[in-house]
Amino acid sequence: MKIILKTAVFALLFCGILPKAQIRKILSENRSFRKDTVVSIGTDTQKTYIPVAVIKGKSKGPVFTVIAGIHGYEYPPIIAVQELLNEIKPENINGALIIVPVASVESFQKRMPFVNPLDGKNLNNAFPGSKDGTPTDKIADFITKEIISNSDFFLDIHGGDANEDLLPFICYYDRKNKGNRTDLALNLSKASGIKNIVSYPYSLKPSDQSKYAFKEATQQGITALSIEAGKLGTVQRENVDLIKNAVFSMLKFSGNYSGRISAEKGSETQRFFSSQDYIRVPENGIFYSMLKSGDEVRKNQILGYITDEFGNRKKDIISQSDGIILYKIGTPPVNRSETLFCIGIIQK
Repeated sequence: MKIILKTAVFALLFCGILPKAQIRKILSENRSFRKDTVVSIGTDTQKTYIPVAVIKGKSKGPVFTVIAGIHGYEYPPIIAVQELLNEIKPENINGALIIVPVASVESFQKRMPFVNPLDGKNLNNAFPGSKDGTPTDKIADFITKEIISNSDFFLDIHGGDANEDLLPFICYYDRKNKGNRTDLALNLSKASGIKNIVSYPYSLKPSDQSKYAFKEATQQGITALSIEAGKLGTVQRENVDLIKNAVFSMLKFSGNYSGRISAEKGSETQRFFSSQDYIRVPENGIFYSMLKSGDEVRKNQILGYITDEFGNRKKDIISQSDGIILYKIGTPPVNRSETLFCIGIIQK
């Protein structure tokens, strides 16, 4: 993999050549610094890059990774991480931070929901990746081998893409055979101050493909979480601030951050969601619904309906469970088999 340096990218403080498999070497340096590097990735005909920042403190501590922009149309996480990079100083760090401000640069620059325009692949379905594949496969391979494997904590920040209306939440995988890691992920979720905490079931075998970045980290035995905040392909200040406050609070909890934080935890009681009901789009059409993310729904409730292009009502969408809408398609066009609703089931 060829590594190059670029200037004037993401307001780099200083750059250094990052040879393959050298992140661990950088992390072992006994000094306080910030190093921003652009990693070139691609094939002979399709080239892209990943910006990576390493912030190292003088004191010992864990390595906490923060990654945004795996989906380049999810803007609040990307903007939040940009601001974090400007606000976090090496002198306030214990251990180290690895920060990837935009993992899918081509998707971000081309305003492409979900997929990389270079190869039409969804990076969040590509893990653990392949060094011999397309650009998306190679990005996933780099993140798997060079970022995740060097992390003690791994935080993957997402939001509602161009068509998704989403309720902010923080989530982790309930991996039963790694109870200490799972407990730590839960405690970090609580420390984030985010109201809604979601646990996903985990049943991967060691040989199974993880698909998702923070699921790959979980599979590697690393304490991993994901924040979901933001919606419908726009930047909302409240979601940018929510993400930043959560990250600072988690860094305080993990022992990585010793500076002052202005974030105040919300006064609302946190809610725990132990399972989810996914409603898929039954057929192509135009979707109508008065409901939005965060609304409470009941079993057998009509959530909306699908029409054809002439407005003829074709299909009612009916809830199969009681719960809260975590996210839904928030724009009219829908395609068969897409996730139309994710209903979170509150833990009793």
